[in-house]
Amino acid sequence: MALQATPYKVELNLTDLDRGVYESLRFTVARHPSETEERLAVRLIAYALWYDEQLAFGRGLSDVDEPALWQKSLDDRVLHWIEVGQPDAERLIWCSRRAERVSLLAYGSLRVWQGKVLDAVKGLKNLSVAAVGQEALEALARDLPRSLSWSVMISDGALFVTDERGQHEIPLEWLLGER
Repeated sequence: MALQATPYKVELNLTDLDRGVYESLRFTVARHPSETEERLAVRLIAYALWYDEQLAFGRGLSDVDEPALWQKSLDDRVLHWIEVGQPDAERLIWCSRRAERVSLLAYGSLRVWQGKVLDAVKGLKNLSVAAVGQEALEALARDLPRSLSWSVMISDGALFVTDERGQHEIPLEWLLGER
């Protein structure tokens, strides 16, 4: 019998001073059986970082032809394709051909991945890549409750997440392009 996705109820209060976005959002997000809490947290950070009314969660791990998040136009063109993790160069090139804009929120031990992948994709004009500070991510993702209440503030490129355990500063390093 196949394992089922785990639903997480999310209450996200977003204050993005850099873009003038102020939203109180409630939604449910599914965590794939093979997905770690870290990856789920990164998807939620990406949602806050690039929030738009049309931004939606893709099937991600369940469907390789979909991203972690995407924004589509009314005529079904992909305006913004958002990946998380450490995809290979071929995946990023493939994504860049399918969307007007591609963003990647990378996490984990990135040293080897950066040397292998970033040089191969730095010529893509529609790609931006940011890295999440691993230590802060681990602290934020540890023992995620099934009902999340996050207040996210983005100011001068710095990202802060406040939850029931306190405030977490999530360092972001732009490796390619910008937000």
